[in-house]
Amino acid sequence: MEGVLEPSLYTVKAILILDNDGERLLAKYYDDTYPTVREQKAFEKNLFNKTHKSDSEIALLEGLTVVYKGNVDLFFYVIGSAHENELMLMSVLTCVYDSVNLLLRKNVEKRILLRNIDSVFLIIDEIVDGGVIMQVDGCNVLDQIATRGDDIPLTEQTISQVLQSAKDQIKWSLLK
Repeated sequence: MEGVLEPSLYTVKAILILDNDGERLLAKYYDDTYPTVREQKAFEKNLFNKTHKSDSEIALLEGLTVVYKGNVDLFFYVIGSAHENELMLMSVLTCVYDSVNLLLRKNVEKRILLRNIDSVFLIIDEIVDGGVIMQVDGCNVLDQIATRGDDIPLTEQTISQVLQSAKDQIKWSLLK
């Protein structure tokens, strides 16, 4: 019985989005499996080389379970430990992909993703918090982000958010 691992809430070790050249667009590591950027980049290169030409959705690499999905010029990865439930990791991957797909209005490609990278980071943070899965429904994730966006203080809003808010206020004041 000593070899049996206790269940843990910390199921996700990393979430990655790489482009079609294997370059990092987004990377969130939740533990110290790869503590330095150099080790992370080496792992990402190895991961991309193993998965970018494959038709499967799961891989075992360096003692880790990796589920992934490719789309046009992007690759989405969710990484867990070797003993992790693949279905849980796949549900996180599906939620990440579906949320990004809804955010980008079904136009999931590198250029548009980079234009909305701040919202993509919010999506990732809403789904996984410190390696713990918090949400696996893409619609709920986007609802949470939309709600959170309304509560952002003026000092933390982007310029486009401030301009949009000002336009809305002017529009409503003219319509009164």
